[in-house]
Amino acid sequence: MIVIPMAGASRRFFEAGYEEPKYRLPLAGQSVFAHAVGSFSALFDTMAFRFVVASGAEAFVAAEAERLGIATFDVRVLDRPTAGQAETVEQGLVDVADATPLTIFNIDTFRPGFTFPGGWFDDLDGWLEVFRGEGANWSYVRPADGPEPRALETAEKRPISDLCCTGLYHFARAGDFRMALDAERRAPQAAELYVAPIYNHLIGKGARIGYSLIEPAEVIFCGTPAEYAALKAGR
Repeated sequence: MIVIPMAGASRRFFEAGYEEPKYRLPLAGQSVFAHAVGSFSALFDTMAFRFVVASGAEAFVAAEAERLGIATFDVRVLDRPTAGQAETVEQGLVDVADATPLTIFNIDTFRPGFTFPGGWFDDLDGWLEVFRGEGANWSYVRPADGPEPRALETAEKRPISDLCCTGLYHFARAGDFRMALDAERRAPQAAELYVAPIYNHLIGKGARIGYSLIEPAEVIFCGTPAEYAALKAGR
């Protein structure tokens, strides 16, 4: 299952003068939502999608998902704000079995032509997608030594390496995500309940967590007004 949490308030966009949340904004003839979800077009016929939204977004999301041709999807509406992206995902998983594979993706990131890495990654307990970057505004992975792309530590807004997360997170089992989030609530590593840091609880229990490294040119970010404006201008 691919879960896309999109219950944020789009505060930066409204403060910048935009009158709609970022996922509804137009870009190159489509919505930002369509560009983000279109990352998974190769999986529209085979994968179940779930969108976790704030009240008022459900009609737009359902219409866009239908237009994109997603065969199996549903929209879960939250009745209250959450403590962060990880809790938003959790609220959308109440009826999902623990054994269900779970992939989480940001609504303001585009990954044209995405496919699962497969091979070695199929045997992992989880993995994060990363690129080599810089700055202090990402989620991060500290890699293990050796030839395998294995994660020793994850962090949020704390640069522990140059491996920056694209916003795509995979857990082999939804139950592992729930367990790790419960542990994070007891010992939070950040001001909000982000997804990336909860992998540390799995790593601490001996889980095999990896990272899938892509080139920076393979991912497009649209999470800030400046990024959106640059994309609109074709930069």
